[in-house]
Amino acid sequence: MDFAASRSPFLAAVAFAAALATALPAAAADAPALAPGLVHPGYHEPPKWFKETFLDLKDDVAEAAKAGRRVMVYFYQDGCPYCAKLLLENFGDKALAEKTRRHFDVIALNIWGDREVTDLEGKATTEKAFAKALRVQFTPTLVVLDEKGATALRLNGYRPPHEFDVALDFARAGSGAGASFTEYLASRKPARASGKLHAQPWLMAPPLDLAGRAETPLMVLFEQKVCAACDELHGEGFARPEVAALLPAFRAARVDIASREAVTTPAGEATTLRDWARALGIAYTPSLVFFDGEGREVFRVDGYLRPFHLASSLDYVASGAYRREPEFQRFIEARAAARRARGEKVELMK
Repeated sequence: MDFAASRSPFLAAVAFAAALATALPAAAADAPALAPGLVHPGYHEPPKWFKETFLDLKDDVAEAAKAGRRVMVYFYQDGCPYCAKLLLENFGDKALAEKTRRHFDVIALNIWGDREVTDLEGKATTEKAFAKALRVQFTPTLVVLDEKGATALRLNGYRPPHEFDVALDFARAGSGAGASFTEYLASRKPARASGKLHAQPWLMAPPLDLAGRAETPLMVLFEQKVCAACDELHGEGFARPEVAALLPAFRAARVDIASREAVTTPAGEATTLRDWARALGIAYTPSLVFFDGEGREVFRVDGYLRPFHLASSLDYVASGAYRREPEFQRFIEARAAARRARGEKVELMK
């Protein structure tokens, strides 16, 4: 199931994701409302140059196209540290802010918000329903719409400034990029990285045969050799005691997205690592894709995560919480609150 395909038609994605969303259990209560004029703790004011519209996306796309720009929809939530990094570090950089303003109309949508949104089919909905229809599981999520309303690029989660700069070039009008964003990023500005895949004793040995039923869920790491974020994941993320304690709950395998090595997928298909990654729409390394014991994809992480959120992702699947709580952000909030109630200090960004 390709939730992060960077070139898929926007309308098709909405229709498909909306159909899936109707089968999900009802979400928990919305974020608590505040008195008029007040804001939630952790709210970060967006830049003044963000576009204020009537949230009629078809009109917004047409207006942007007329001006030679594209619409960038920014999904956020209050108290989101990654949203703060995007606003303060990325848009706080003058060159990045000016490039964004020059090529995009940025529209902010709160994933728990109640403002009315008119989608590209002309149907009235709300911010939170629209975010759910698009299966927004991470904040910030950025969706860039081209002149026809198709998705030119989708970024699930935060990207550091040097990657975000390349993303702006990839997604702007007239870019004519034929490659995937991952390929484009590697060709334009590869981040300083070790240039190697990291050995781990808990990874399955190749060749990979992932078919068949199992008692434990499967975690597949999609990586590449030149990948600074992959280095960080192994050097810092998996090394944290909280994360390491959860790893035995999984069968774990690694896919080099550039490799032509053979693999048998959880669905029993014989293919190559590279082709499987493309079929799943892997657009970011590292990405973590989780499968249940029946070989069905149940969750994926395809955005930048610090160790607390990495551990939360593993716990979300290992505990089976994804079955009863379809909103990952709500699970994170409840997990952090429970730890604070026990007197533990929760460090979201360390």
